[in-house]
Amino acid sequence: MEQPVRHIALLTGEYPPQPGGVGDYTWHLAGALGRTGWRTTVLTGAGPAAPGVCRLPLAGWGPTAWRVLRAALAALQPDILHIQYQTGAYQMRPLVNLLPWLLRRRLPVAVTAHDVLVPYLFPRAGALREWVNRRLFGDAVLTIATNQADAQTLRAWHPEPARVACIPIGSNIAVASDARARGSAYRTTLGLADDAALVGFFGLISRTKGLIELLDALARLPATAHLVVIGGASPNEDDQQFAAAVRRHAERLGLTSRLHITGHLPPADVSAWLLACDLIALPFSDGASFRRGSLLAALTHGTPLVTTGAGGIAAPDGRVLRDGHEVALVPPGDAAALAAALERLLADRPTAACIGSAGQAFSQAFGWDAIATQHIERYRQIVGATSRH
Repeated sequence: MEQPVRHIALLTGEYPPQPGGVGDYTWHLAGALGRTGWRTTVLTGAGPAAPGVCRLPLAGWGPTAWRVLRAALAALQPDILHIQYQTGAYQMRPLVNLLPWLLRRRLPVAVTAHDVLVPYLFPRAGALREWVNRRLFGDAVLTIATNQADAQTLRAWHPEPARVACIPIGSNIAVASDARARGSAYRTTLGLADDAALVGFFGLISRTKGLIELLDALARLPATAHLVVIGGASPNEDDQQFAAAVRRHAERLGLTSRLHITGHLPPADVSAWLLACDLIALPFSDGASFRRGSLLAALTHGTPLVTTGAGGIAAPDGRVLRDGHEVALVPPGDAAALAAALERLLADRPTAACIGSAGQAFSQAFGWDAIATQHIERYRQIVGATSRH
């Protein structure tokens, strides 16, 4: 008998054109699932209409969102609700954490943990904040981690560790066909001299990305070195304040003319900027991991990458990004070490090129079609278990 088309509802707190890695991830996952014959509907907040997207009339993710979401699910009748969970994307509100429990007699719920940060509840909520996260991941019929470290945390929390899967994310930026030629033109628009070096940073401007340390490192490099921030801040007030602090810090260091911030760009333009750079620096304050879409984007483009960590970065498939092989690693928060690594690779272009090529080869295992296939294997287990009850 022919397999019926299955329907997955993907719930996300952000979605293009709103900037954010989780929204980009959801867009790519929905497309890859669609190519396999599965139907997807993205459930998200207000924004422009698009095929396969249900824009919910929400004032926020507080208690009133439950009524709106319940009505949407009743109309759509999906086989599974799959929550794309990042605490900040839901305004630090706990409603989403309770959905697997609230829907337990109506609909199986899966959750992908894009981070395991706890939501805000009220002052001095203490252990209750961790409890609502454990409730989310423990009540879900399937919990997906995007990297080995989060998978270990979730299995330690989960009453049934076998229900925790580790499925990688892919790059949210594909290599555009004309990216290299356009990247060369972008360098020209900055007025860079022939001997100038361009270091790139890609992602939302926020406090955990190490941009202050990156500016401190830039100040230690020759005056011919420039930094381009490929992206901008989210509308979040804290991120806007931090972006202003980054600009003030650059001014204090005398780096205003060497700092270039593009603002949010279409994917093809991001691809061109990634290839325009001599190096990419992603000095995450909490260390790099494979839950970072910007990490995958840098690797996919083959631009040599300097990021933060110790002893290598474990991939979901068990392989490891090794310092000096596929990536250059420095300790988080260490501007001097970051500057030394950047200067070393800028002076040794053959070694830098080898690192970039090895990183690009490493990233080829994280294609979206393969990621969709891993999801479908898990979805079928859920649908099969549901049909037997």
